[in-house]
Amino acid sequence: MNQINGHILAIDHEGSIALLDVVLGDLRLSATILGEAQTLGLWKIEQPVQLQFNEMEVAIAKNLSGQISLRNRLPGTIMALEWGRILTRVSFQVLAAGTEMLFDAVITTRSARHLQLAVGDQIEGLVKSNEMHVLAASTEVGDMR
Repeated sequence: MNQINGHILAIDHEGSIALLDVVLGDLRLSATILGEAQTLGLWKIEQPVQLQFNEMEVAIAKNLSGQISLRNRLPGTIMALEWGRILTRVSFQVLAAGTEMLFDAVITTRSARHLQLAVGDQIEGLVKSNEMHVLAASTEVGDMR
């Protein structure tokens, strides 16, 4: 499980849906939360939170240009590749707020070959906001991995 500690920068909600903007340095991420209106009201601006997302929910982009609806973009450098016959694990490093964070993505080996991924490549990890899980954090803002 990938995880990032940050704090809530903005909250937009309507009825049982909330969109939280979470920041760590210049890295700004979004998480969609579904729940009862009174429960959603417990989230507060500046509140420390931890975002978690599964390795299987991270798409990899290389040389991405143009517009895209995914708001969660993690620009980084490939540190390791574990090639399998069907799936490949991509470990990549992201720098935010002076902290080096390591994330994993698991993509099909066909996609990894098509992208011609190699250690040292500059890529972006992409995660939909509804795939981000939010937990209240009582620890200092920073990397939890």
